[in-house]
Amino acid sequence: MSLRLLVEEAYWRPHVLWRFSRGVCLLTGIGALSYCGWIYLDEYIHERVESTAFDQARGRPIAPVAGPERVPHATEPFRARLIIARLHLATIIEEGVGEDTLRRAAGHIPRTALPGELGNVGVAAHRDTLFRKLKGIRKRDRIVLSTPTKDYSYEVTATAIVRPNDLSVLAPTRGENTLTLVTCYPFYFIGPAPKRFIVRARQLAVASASTSDD
Repeated sequence: MSLRLLVEEAYWRPHVLWRFSRGVCLLTGIGALSYCGWIYLDEYIHERVESTAFDQARGRPIAPVAGPERVPHATEPFRARLIIARLHLATIIEEGVGEDTLRRAAGHIPRTALPGELGNVGVAAHRDTLFRKLKGIRKRDRIVLSTPTKDYSYEVTATAIVRPNDLSVLAPTRGENTLTLVTCYPFYFIGPAPKRFIVRARQLAVASASTSDD
């Protein structure tokens, strides 16, 4: 074998491997971006559809509700809307915290109070989508939790960083109606986040949907 062939073979092998590696990386990057794009698009479409349905439900005549919100019938899933005006954060809330729910909406934490009940309403969402703006939350910020019949106004009283297994944050405060928002922490952590970011708020007022929408 001539010296020229040896040189060409030595050059060709790493060059082909480099081109192959670059192609694999490019395809992986395109796949990851496409997946992320689909996740955000699916969330956006779901939010628009559910928000429209929620607005329509609020626009229909509804029998007066005395006391706390009733537990939805099996064919009538729980639906609410959470708004933090200062953070420009608005999201639909659905029942449960399974991945199918949290992938597209915020979730009402099972076995916590429903809006209007004496107790602690727990709401969770992903920190890399719907609840990312919570990193800018402040004490005394106002949160409005709306159902098809009523609007519940809350004021932020505290924030905390806790371990994932610390369920004490969902415990009710005696004599108060409260709201607790839960998301993973740190906000920009890559991979499963090791802690949870908690926002605690106390209920201030209740208004009927017809009054608040006028």
